[in-house]
Amino acid sequence: MIIALDALVGKWKPVILSLLYNHGTLRFNELKKLIPHITQRMLTLHLRELEENDLVKRVIYPQIPPKVEYSLTEYAMTLQPLVKDLYEWGEKHIEHMESKQKSVSTDDEKDTNM
Repeated sequence: MIIALDALVGKWKPVILSLLYNHGTLRFNELKKLIPHITQRMLTLHLRELEENDLVKRVIYPQIPPKVEYSLTEYAMTLQPLVKDLYEWGEKHIEHMESKQKSVSTDDEKDTNM
C-alpha cells in the first residue's frame, strides 16, 4: 500500500492523471492552463515522478521550438477506475464537509440564543 500511495500521493498527481484520462495527450502548457494554481516547477516535478513510475509517457518532438507531449501509459490506464472513484469520493466529501459546517453553524446559533 505504501508503494502505491507513494506513486500517487501529491497535491497535483491525481489532478494530472485525471486530466490526462479526460483529455488524452496534452502539452505542458495545456496542462498548466488546466491547473492554474500549480507552479511550473511543481508541474515539472510531478510529471517527472509520474514518468518515473511509468504512469505518464513523455514524447519529445525534434523541432524548433521543442514540442513535448504527455499522455498516459497503458499501465496507467489500469488506475482509471481508482482515479475516478477518488474523484467521486472527493466530490461527496466536499458535500459532507459543507453539510457538517452548516450543522455546526446551526448548533452555534442555537447555543447563542439560549
